[in-house]
Amino acid sequence: MSRAEESGSLAKSVRLDRNAAGDDEGRLERIVFIGRTFDEYIRMFALEAQDIAGLRILDCPSGACSFTAAAHQLGSQVTSADIAYYHDAEKLYEKGLQDVVHAMEHVEAEKHRYIWSEFQFVEDLRAERLKALEACHEDMRLHPERYVPVTLPSLPFEDGLFDLTLSAHFLFTYADRLSEEFHRLTLRELLRVTRRELRIFPLVDQTGRSPVLVESLIALASAQGFAAEIKQVPYHFQKNANQVLILQKR
Repeated sequence: MSRAEESGSLAKSVRLDRNAAGDDEGRLERIVFIGRTFDEYIRMFALEAQDIAGLRILDCPSGACSFTAAAHQLGSQVTSADIAYYHDAEKLYEKGLQDVVHAMEHVEAEKHRYIWSEFQFVEDLRAERLKALEACHEDMRLHPERYVPVTLPSLPFEDGLFDLTLSAHFLFTYADRLSEEFHRLTLRELLRVTRRELRIFPLVDQTGRSPVLVESLIALASAQGFAAEIKQVPYHFQKNANQVLILQKR
């Protein structure tokens, strides 16, 4: 699942099914290819850069994020997984440039939905999104093996392959479009491939409300042998989106 900005009309472009009707160009148009930077990830997920060195990490869905590129420089082994990666890297880059333009237009029109401490101006946000896209594109070009196409709720990885799994702006974010069953199947799959810890951010939907799904998925994770902690994070851009769910293997 590629990223829209935290809320708004771009989210309507999100597609779940790789086999949806239409040609490849049509499917690409329905993808929103936007991502966050490594620094945003560290704060969104309440991580310390030194703590992830040497870990095997899954970022899913990853979109146009630069986390994979930067974390590898710290000695981490990161795999990015996203439905977008069925498409050519150059086409994704061009699509990403277009999507940043559209996303900034939306944010400009919906400024009241955001907390303007992370970014003082829309131009600051634009620069950060372009920074993430450029780094992601360069890493995809040099290391395509790190970017695995997937169609959730299925993942092509063996059980317990990753020490840490990160999932941002997907579960809960699209609670109005993704059913509870889809959330449950996806969470089971993310837990299946996680050996130590899964972190999910944020815990609100596009309107800034916390879906009832949060409690039901915590219960599901508990039944799968994972202890839950909800932690305040130092990153706050979308209103009310300043908590991460940490699911740790008992």
